[in-house]
Amino acid sequence: MNWSTLLNKSFFLTLFLIAYSSIITAQKSFQDTKNLYPDYNEIVIDNSELYDISIENNGLKILQDTHYESMILTQNGIINNKESFSYSGLIPLKSYEAYTVLNDNEKEKKLKVTQTIEKQSEQGSIFYNDVKERQLTFPGIETGAKKVYHYQTQFLDPHLLHKFIFGGVLPIQNCVLEVRTDKNVVIDYKIFNDPDKTITYSKTEKKGKWIHKWTSSNIKPSKYEDNAPGYLYIVPHVDFYIKEYTINNKTTPVLGDINELYNYYKSFVKDLNKKEDPDLKALAIDLTKDKNNDEEKVKSIFYWVKNNIKYIAFEDGYEGFIPREASLVFERKFGDCKDMANLISTMSLYAGLKNVTIAWIGTRSIPYSYNDLATPSVDNHMIAIFKKDNDYVFLDGTDKETRYGIPTAFIQGKEVLFTENDQYKIQPVPVVPGDLNEIKEDVILKIENSKLVGNAKISRYGYNRSHVLMQIGDASNKTRQDMIKSLVLKGNNKFNLKDFKEENLLNKDLPYTINYNFDLDNYIVKVDKETYVNLFLDKFLEKTIIAKDRVYPYEFEYLTKFSTQYALEIPKNNTIKYLPKNFDLDNDYVKANFVYELKNNILYLNVSLTVKKLLLNKSDFEPWNATIKKLKTNYNETIILLEK
Repeated sequence: MNWSTLLNKSFFLTLFLIAYSSIITAQKSFQDTKNLYPDYNEIVIDNSELYDISIENNGLKILQDTHYESMILTQNGIINNKESFSYSGLIPLKSYEAYTVLNDNEKEKKLKVTQTIEKQSEQGSIFYNDVKERQLTFPGIETGAKKVYHYQTQFLDPHLLHKFIFGGVLPIQNCVLEVRTDKNVVIDYKIFNDPDKTITYSKTEKKGKWIHKWTSSNIKPSKYEDNAPGYLYIVPHVDFYIKEYTINNKTTPVLGDINELYNYYKSFVKDLNKKEDPDLKALAIDLTKDKNNDEEKVKSIFYWVKNNIKYIAFEDGYEGFIPREASLVFERKFGDCKDMANLISTMSLYAGLKNVTIAWIGTRSIPYSYNDLATPSVDNHMIAIFKKDNDYVFLDGTDKETRYGIPTAFIQGKEVLFTENDQYKIQPVPVVPGDLNEIKEDVILKIENSKLVGNAKISRYGYNRSHVLMQIGDASNKTRQDMIKSLVLKGNNKFNLKDFKEENLLNKDLPYTINYNFDLDNYIVKVDKETYVNLFLDKFLEKTIIAKDRVYPYEFEYLTKFSTQYALEIPKNNTIKYLPKNFDLDNDYVKANFVYELKNNILYLNVSLTVKKLLLNKSDFEPWNATIKKLKTNYNETIILLEK
């Protein structure tokens, strides 16, 4: 027997079996994965971040390595051949690699990504920032293909370590956050939105380092639902931060309590406005010279900034944290939230007011309080704050239309951090009650032939004023008329807006008012001598029924009160055959009162309806729907007129 030939045959047979086994495993893996996720075009196999925090050159060195891998499951998934990741001046990109993995002729084959561009990241209302986005286009995508990329960044500021999200729009098989630190570096963390404890934490020691690890697997994709609060209220995530580090027996605190966060913020503003601007000071004095008290002075400055400084968010490195000099903002006539806050505060100081200061705050998209998480993750906005006796007025210049005296809608219910008596102070921002955001309307109605004819006056207060005017903007002609029509639309699609006149467009302290005339066809029903009329031409909240399968909370932008009086002139030779009963409701969600009253041949329906709760959690869904059902039952009530 030729042992050499036999050995060669055995060797090649072994290689073949290994290769065949690998192919079968790969095919099985793809098919098994596809069977596990029959409703998805793509799944994430691995999403991992590794942080290495070490002491180097008497300071901290923080490197982040990110690995991402997904698999295409269907033909429809092939079109998704792009991925991207971000970095910035404070978190620069060190290196990256990206490729497609294919099963080519029973072998795994890597196709390197060569089509890649760097572009400025687009972030909401921010005009410019230094955040860059690296966009990758993966070649050769087909079913079973994998998109793989990994990249390394460096955190130049240890305060800016952030969160890791255990979730996304696709299913995720494996999700890992790992933080490795030298033993003289102390970190802490908070887990949010994980009531079922799907995130597992471990701490081990390896080669003289602490290894902190958070893992989760088989994560279902996040579901989009309208009126849901920000994803940070919903998706499980970990926020971690460095508490302190020790070098040469000297311990340096970083984060961990509110005072440390306050000191970090204070370092950004300590050198602001050292040089007086005579032109800006002269303007501040002129604006306030005829005002009788501090509040009138602050209000005049606040409105001047709103009317004359254009909001443009421009963030580059630490400019995302440090307000620009008030003199520069005054000269340019534009700025972001920090710049407007600083300008309001500086002008107030020039006018002799010492109780106006800048303040840090997080918008409602961020769920944390300062006690929950005392890191920069809790804030994304700045305003000015005016102390009036023992109360506070919140001055946000970024919303052009919101009147003095109420905060902007997107900071309601949040906390503001500022300096008072050389120490930090935290003040809660109230939720503005519906009474201050009223939509008040008087509608006078007549029946002419088969039409309901009316003239009306509608006034919008508070957020209902400011938000509508921001939406309308400077629209004109038919576009403006169409927008006004959508605001006053009543009854059905036969509503005809005949003419209208607007009032108080520029005075923020007065309600935005529309006087208008209309007619409504195919709304009245006549049967023999009976006429059927439903006086509820507006059915407030009728469509806010919450779906039974809804997963996430339901959030209103602000609370509202609806106050409407309908006055119907009873036609001659008619009497009222049927009049619905009055209705009262007052629970945790809504206060409602519907009253019918007949005076001097005029039938009045007075409607008052106030929304009382800003955020509905899952436990609120059923009682909320029951409330809406009661409203709808009364909305459907019809009066019957009888011809004599």
